[in-house]
Amino acid sequence: MKINDVILRTVVKGVVFIILTLGVYLFFSGHNAPGGGFIGGLVLGSGIVLLYITYDLETIQSKMPFDFKKVAALGVLLATGSAIGSLYFNAPFLTQTDGYFNIPILGEKHLSTVTIFEAGVALTVIGTLVTIILSISEDE
Repeated sequence: MKINDVILRTVVKGVVFIILTLGVYLFFSGHNAPGGGFIGGLVLGSGIVLLYITYDLETIQSKMPFDFKKVAALGVLLATGSAIGSLYFNAPFLTQTDGYFNIPILGEKHLSTVTIFEAGVALTVIGTLVTIILSISEDE
């Protein structure tokens, strides 16, 4: 017997958009306000998990063909790489730098290497969270 879940699927489309938008906002506000890679990654990961709960596994994997173990590994590599990068400039481990850059269309923006580290943390959290949830769901 197939369950008619049209309302659930319709509502989840809007809710996931809001969740992912909030996750991106929390990620980018992290080095100036509460938030950052960890909480942004948790919110983004929860949006992805909500999609997996609402739709079947094959549908989501056809639209989002990521191996989340590789996403977590890429995150660890990115965070570690940004931390070790400071050693190449004879600076202490995890030293970060920043500056103002003129970006076409956006104008002058403040950029920091903390954002690269936080992106690694976010990818690690997303990959780990989704992998754990998918592993638990396979045990049924």
